[in-house]
Amino acid sequence: MSGSTISSGQPTPDNTTSRPAPLRPRARPFLAWLYAPSASSVTFALRNTIAACLAVGIAFWMELDDPAWAAMTVWAVAQTSRGESQSKAKWRIVGTVSGAIAAITIMAAAPQAPWMFFPMIAVWIGLCSGFATFVSNFRSYALVLAGYTCSIICMGAASNPDNVFMVAMSRGSYIVLGVLCEAFMGLIFATSQERHARAQLRQKLESALVLVTTTLCSLLGEERGALNTARRQFGTILTINDQIEFAEVEMGPHGHEGDHARAALAAVSALLSRGFGMAMRLQVLNHDHPAFTKTADEILAFLKQFPQRLPDQNAVPALLADLQHFRDVCRLYAAPHREGDVRTDLEPIPGQEPFDQTAEGQEMQQGRLDERILFVSLGELLGDLEQAIKEYEASTHRIKGDHFHFQLETHRDTREAVHNGLRGACAVLITAYIYEVTAWPNGLGFIAITTLVCGLFATKENPVLGTTEFLKGAVAAYFMAWILVFVLMPKVTTFETLALFLGPAMFLGGLAKGNPSTAGGSAAYGLLLPAMLGLENHHVMNEIAFYNGNMATVLAVAVSVIVFRSVLPFSSDAERFRLRRIMLGELQHLAHPGFTPRISVWIGRNTDRFARLIRHAGPTPAPLIEACILGTLATLTLGLNVIRLRALLDREYLPESARRPILLVLHYVEQSTKRHDKAARIAEAAVRRLRVLDAQETDLVTRLELTRAITYLVVIAYTMRTNEDFLDASKPFRGERNSRLLNSGQG
Repeated sequence: MSGSTISSGQPTPDNTTSRPAPLRPRARPFLAWLYAPSASSVTFALRNTIAACLAVGIAFWMELDDPAWAAMTVWAVAQTSRGESQSKAKWRIVGTVSGAIAAITIMAAAPQAPWMFFPMIAVWIGLCSGFATFVSNFRSYALVLAGYTCSIICMGAASNPDNVFMVAMSRGSYIVLGVLCEAFMGLIFATSQERHARAQLRQKLESALVLVTTTLCSLLGEERGALNTARRQFGTILTINDQIEFAEVEMGPHGHEGDHARAALAAVSALLSRGFGMAMRLQVLNHDHPAFTKTADEILAFLKQFPQRLPDQNAVPALLADLQHFRDVCRLYAAPHREGDVRTDLEPIPGQEPFDQTAEGQEMQQGRLDERILFVSLGELLGDLEQAIKEYEASTHRIKGDHFHFQLETHRDTREAVHNGLRGACAVLITAYIYEVTAWPNGLGFIAITTLVCGLFATKENPVLGTTEFLKGAVAAYFMAWILVFVLMPKVTTFETLALFLGPAMFLGGLAKGNPSTAGGSAAYGLLLPAMLGLENHHVMNEIAFYNGNMATVLAVAVSVIVFRSVLPFSSDAERFRLRRIMLGELQHLAHPGFTPRISVWIGRNTDRFARLIRHAGPTPAPLIEACILGTLATLTLGLNVIRLRALLDREYLPESARRPILLVLHYVEQSTKRHDKAARIAEAAVRRLRVLDAQETDLVTRLELTRAITYLVVIAYTMRTNEDFLDASKPFRGERNSRLLNSGQG
């Protein structure tokens, strides 16, 4: 747009709200987490150290046979967020009870038949790990916990099967004791938890809205790098969505604030796709129209002021009023009833051919239609922003009588679930074979710890990296346990002295868990350290027991690493191929006339896929990965426009002459597996046909529906034309075309 901010892409001199993208946080010095920890890390470490020592003390007082499990449970459920800790504690109890029931059942079915006993445990763990892939957050943890709890109880009772019930009750007692101690200390340390959770939820949603409006500024301003900025926001959106559940736990009795927050995030995701589609239309259509230029500049100014206005709690009504005004303007210019349209269509100038019969008239007619298309697109974009702000406002307080419910559906991968189940089952069978062949006295503990580690990482997206860090933490726990067992604990005569030595070692692990770069290893350190100490009431661990038992623990973690590296190992290339194929299959399904698509499902699944691709891309993604991410964004936008086109057909305002080309486009979208260039040509032909029908139509409602149809078809045609190599699932994606688009400035 000549003379417009939207064309130059440069902020005005007095613009104080358009800030550059934040710089990557500077790396902290080595061991800074130890000598200069943050206040939150210190609080977290202190809280859970006291809880672990309290759990051990109560276990000693109750004369429980293995007090270390109480402390292990504290560190297993401990999370930096209180909501996460409470959610994990609840699901840990559920998983423990389920695992105990399974253990008693399996032990009763095969008490003296090891070659039946171990395969049954392997099948159980495989099923738990596989089904855990289909659920999110700590529901997944409960399923894998049910798997390895069953293994731990069965291994503890294998030498005396008649004692399996007592072993199950013992393990359950430790779990409940550890959960209660952690929850008790959490309540003591928690101050104004509900108010803090609401403030955190509001802040997270504000950050998402600010990010999306900043991205829209870049897209509408046609700035270079705008699409890269847009696609990076999807990972942030999914992270916030995961945290909403924990905020709901912290808020205690609440209404449907979390549902409104999830709906706001879904609207934000739709906004990013709308912005992507708007950027396409700006490239394809003539947008040098004074009215559109003026309106777009006003909207850009509004978006640039948005980050400063949103934090004001009383600003939402004014923001919604401004948006309503802009939407009214867009409706006015999108409607085909202005004087110029009516005069051009119905009242030719005397003595001249009608405008729609001359080259000049056709050009003017096409220009007016392009302008209407842009205003329709801009109005729908503002509608999504308005919806996001309304849901954000509803999430900040409880609404009496509110029954709203919204759940953002995530990606589910059957092949990944099968791989997770097979890895867990193989871990049991491999370690059971080693135990049966060697008759190792510590073999049962070796099997139990292996299943524990494999269960913990069964549903991780990239378990190879996680188990490697876990092995480092296990080795660190081994050396710390050696110091405690052989240097300090021989001097212990009372629990108070034990806590004096044990507390600093656990506090160290708490500080490490509060640091992102050491959190993976610290999880193993906090979980395994109490078990390595051999805590009992009446004696301390001797040298033989220490080396034999803890060597089995470290070797179990090492075997887990080997299993994840050798049995169906994770491959980012295979994951990208699989996600692309699943996404394209769902895209074809969207166009099927017998299927009723839902925007929330399409957005939720593809937002999850986006986040996976971005997380596994690393800090400096390769050009192929960048191209794959861009193709994923294009496919998301393509699917949304297919859904909107289907909704347009369902309204039945379009004449049969317009419905036929649209249905043909949907047919080619559904059937296209290799020749997407042909589907693009069909969509372009449909655009031309609908332009002719718009010029001939006299009914204003029908013309508005035709304008909307062209709005969606333009994006469909452009996306299929520029992403045909990504959309062709029959051959590997090499990304040459998408890379050229990124380098040419579109990205």
